[in-house]
Amino acid sequence: MLSVVGTAVGGIIGWSVPPPPVDPVTLRALLADVGPPPGEDLAAAVRAFQVRTGLEPDGVAGPRTVHLLVRCANRLKFAA
Repeated sequence: MLSVVGTAVGGIIGWSVPPPPVDPVTLRALLADVGPPPGEDLAAAVRAFQVRTGLEPDGVAGPRTVHLLVRCANRLKFAA
């Protein structure tokens, strides 16, 4: 039941598909798509993105962070 509710709520807020698993290379590419390219400290770049978007700045690229990164990157690509 919880997975059905989670899927329904995810559909309402735009989470129709789960975010892709993120390896460091993909994470760096996504971060570069939405802002300046990340430096050596990937966690600091994730925290900066989280601060800009109102997420809890923990430096962890969890499901919410990745989902928002993908959405932001896609919006920028389609806007161009």
